[in-house]
Amino acid sequence: MRKLAGLLGLRRHADRERRARLRLDTAGVAIYAVGDVHGCLDELLSLERAIVADGKDLPARKLIIMLGDYVDRGPASSQVLEHLIAPAPAGFERICLAGNHEVMMLDYIDGRLGLADWMSMGAAATLHSYGIDQERLVQVYRSSRQVDEVIRKAIPAPHVAFLRSMPILVEAPRFIFVHAGVRPELDIAQQTDDDLVLIRSEFYKHSAQLKKYVVHGHTPTAEPKLEDKRVNIDTGAVFGGKLTALRIWQDKGLYLTN
Repeated sequence: MRKLAGLLGLRRHADRERRARLRLDTAGVAIYAVGDVHGCLDELLSLERAIVADGKDLPARKLIIMLGDYVDRGPASSQVLEHLIAPAPAGFERICLAGNHEVMMLDYIDGRLGLADWMSMGAAATLHSYGIDQERLVQVYRSSRQVDEVIRKAIPAPHVAFLRSMPILVEAPRFIFVHAGVRPELDIAQQTDDDLVLIRSEFYKHSAQLKKYVVHGHTPTAEPKLEDKRVNIDTGAVFGGKLTALRIWQDKGLYLTN
C-alpha cells in the first residue's frame, strides 16, 4: 500500500491534516450510501430522484452518505461538487466522504502533487468542467509554475473549502461507511487516511475478519456485491455502468440505481 500510495501521489505529508472520522447513531435513521460518481452529474440527479421517491413514506430521519470520488474521468466534476455543496433534497441530510480523487485534487491545489500525477488519474475531464484546456495552457505559458497558477485560480474557493472539509469515514453501531475499505485488524483510530481511500487487496483478503459491515466503493464492479461483511457499491457509472445507492433501514438493505 505504501508503494501504491507513492505511485498515486498520496505520500504522507506533514502538512496534510488528518481527516475527521464521524460516529453516528443510526437508530431510526434510513441511510442511503451512494457509490463513486466521477463527474456523472446526470446519473447522480437521476439516482437522487429515486432516493427521494423511495424515502417519501419512510417514518425516519433520512441521511445520504456519499462515498467519495466525485471528480475526474467524467464530464461534470465541477458541477457535481457544486451540487453536493448545495443543500440535500428536502427531507434529507447529506454527508460527503473523501475519496482518493478528492485527496489528489486537493494535494495538487496545495502544491503537494504535480499536475502530471493528477492528470494521470483523469483530471483532464475535471479541468474541462472548469473551462480549462490544459494542453492549450502549456502552449500559452512558458513555465509549469504559470500553468499551475492559472489552474489553481480557476477552481472556486468554495470548492476548495468543500474538499478540505470532507470527513473520511462514518462509523455506526453495525456499519462503517468509507471510500475504499479498512484494515480489519486495526481500530478506527489507527487507520491511516491513505488506507481508507486506497486499500484494496488487504481489505478484500481479510474481509471475513470484519466486526462490522463495511459499505465502500473505489473498485468498479458490474453489480453491487456483498462478500463476507463488505458491500461494494461502485458499479462503474463513469465506465458505462449504473450509479448505485444502498438503502439501509432497520438493518435491511435495498439497492437503488439511476
